[in-house]
Amino acid sequence: MSIHGQARKVTTNTLQEMKSAGEKITMLTAYDFSLAKLVDKAGVDIILVGDSASNVMAGHATTVPITLDHMIYHAQCVERAVDRALIVVDMPFGSYQGNSTVALESAVRIMKESNGHSVKLEGGSEVVESVKRILTAGIPVMGHLGLTPQSIYKFGTYTVRAKEDEEAAKLISDAKLLEDAGCFAIVLEKIPRELAKKVSESISIPTIGIGAGPDCDGQVLVLHDLLGITMDFSPRFLRRYLNLSTDINNAIRQYCDDVRSGDFPSEDESYSE
Repeated sequence: MSIHGQARKVTTNTLQEMKSAGEKITMLTAYDFSLAKLVDKAGVDIILVGDSASNVMAGHATTVPITLDHMIYHAQCVERAVDRALIVVDMPFGSYQGNSTVALESAVRIMKESNGHSVKLEGGSEVVESVKRILTAGIPVMGHLGLTPQSIYKFGTYTVRAKEDEEAAKLISDAKLLEDAGCFAIVLEKIPRELAKKVSESISIPTIGIGAGPDCDGQVLVLHDLLGITMDFSPRFLRRYLNLSTDINNAIRQYCDDVRSGDFPSEDESYSE
């Protein structure tokens, strides 16, 4: 039975039920209270407090600079707004790579200080020990394979990943490794749709695609991209549902004009004795 239209809380188990039933999973980013409230009210299944906040909120060129403290702050803001969606919090660069003890400490801080529901980290075999260590504390983990933006300086480009046989084989192997380790879902970013379909069919946990074609179990986009707030980023996979940058700009210009002309505030917008 579909969970849509129902108020019951989305859990990792809900997502598994949705995959089994063939129901598509919806996921969007949010970083603040006001927009997270709107996203949750609209019925999105998963809200990702993404390290993309480094780009859209802080203006950095990559996701690398954002810190654990920053991510916890954004997650706290989102958590206060959400009633239904499952909240996934990105673990930022440097908070889990290479040291599973540090990874566990970082994940515990996220869960305790933000009240988020789960964490997400990038990579396969390279980070599987960190995944296992986090899971020992009972913290749900979402994986992330394909284009991993935190590794941009290694790749040197945001182009499609896993087009070559060797990298594709490793991605499939890593997906199974993450499933076996206990991840509840895996994001597949910017990989060929045929590969994403193969991965989705070969593992029992849900796959969430971004630039990975229609055959994943769900889809995710950055909210600011979907709404047309950010306009300097136009990958092939992005569908803009609004053009808010223009609407917001026009509204602000009109406000400035109204103030300068004396039209605002009017008599009706002023108080009398």
